[in-house]
Amino acid sequence: MGISPTSRSSRSSRRTRVRALTGLGALALATAGFAAAPAAQADQPVPETAGHTHPYRHGTVPTKEASAAATGKRTTNLKYGGGVDGIGVTTGAPKVYLVFWGTQWGTQGTDTNGYTTLTGDPMGEAVRAQQLFKGLGTNGETWSGVMTQYCEGVATGATSCPATAAHVGYPTGGALAGVWVDSSAAAPGQATGNQLAAEAVKAAGHFGNTTAASNRNVQYVVLSPTGTHPDGFNTASGNFCAWHDWNGDTTLSGGAAASPYGDVAFTNDPYVTDMGTSCGQNYVNSGSAGLLDGVTIVYGHEYSETVTDQNPAGGWTDSTGYENADKCAWKGTGGVGGAQNVAMATGSFAMQGTWANDYNNGAGGCEISHPVVH
Repeated sequence: MGISPTSRSSRSSRRTRVRALTGLGALALATAGFAAAPAAQADQPVPETAGHTHPYRHGTVPTKEASAAATGKRTTNLKYGGGVDGIGVTTGAPKVYLVFWGTQWGTQGTDTNGYTTLTGDPMGEAVRAQQLFKGLGTNGETWSGVMTQYCEGVATGATSCPATAAHVGYPTGGALAGVWVDSSAAAPGQATGNQLAAEAVKAAGHFGNTTAASNRNVQYVVLSPTGTHPDGFNTASGNFCAWHDWNGDTTLSGGAAASPYGDVAFTNDPYVTDMGTSCGQNYVNSGSAGLLDGVTIVYGHEYSETVTDQNPAGGWTDSTGYENADKCAWKGTGGVGGAQNVAMATGSFAMQGTWANDYNNGAGGCEISHPVVH
């Protein structure tokens, strides 16, 4: 579920962390005291690290610098996990709430387009995140369509969905539902999974989503400020780009977080540009145009995995625990399923392809575009 430089996906039927996005330059590892390995070719399969020691980091993707050889990552279709607490996928129009956690984000302002700006955001990640999630489901974009082929309410182990099943919702008109700068205290230097989940639960209360029903199609993106290391991000023990989970996962570092508001899906989105090319900088676009490529690739990766596996791993994963975006991370650029720019009403964004079970006559594969399944 989480995008990360090191692959830590769970092989458990209940846990599949988002793997950190891999494969970009040495800058991030250099800042963490690592020597960069030679970059792999963009069209080669992304290697995965051998140690799957963090089951709660669903969907994390390994960086090229920190990975070993991958096996079978892009050859098997996803299967339905049967749901957790009755939740498999996001069935309504997805809603994304952005939570900028901590006083380190600085003073809040508003730009001419109405986006929240922050003085402690040197790379402008806050505005880019708002543009991305506001743009999903606009301009007729069909990147989101790939996810709509998946559903819940089918047999555990199913690899396809009948038309009558409850499919993943399309974010018509934009997925961004709210922005909150939580400046009540400084964000922890190294937040645990439990603290991240608790911040998401706190955000649910802030936004008035105080029932299970109001959180059913919602995800809270917890964004930590530059220089922090949530769950070990950008450290020797946590070289990942992001991951996602839900508050009730007992394998979270620090344990599950209580919620009086029903199950709460959340993402640990660190300050991605602190990892430079290791988390996607200039992966699609060169020069200044690509400085925030990793931000949209990583955030899009986690969004796509949350809507298809909202309470991991009750949704869609393959036999090794990989989620839809994991199987296509750092696949290269262009073509049917490689990373490329996707046009939305709010701009053009570098995005990666995600896995489609129905591609290639049911053999499966990565796609950047797919007709919306209603």
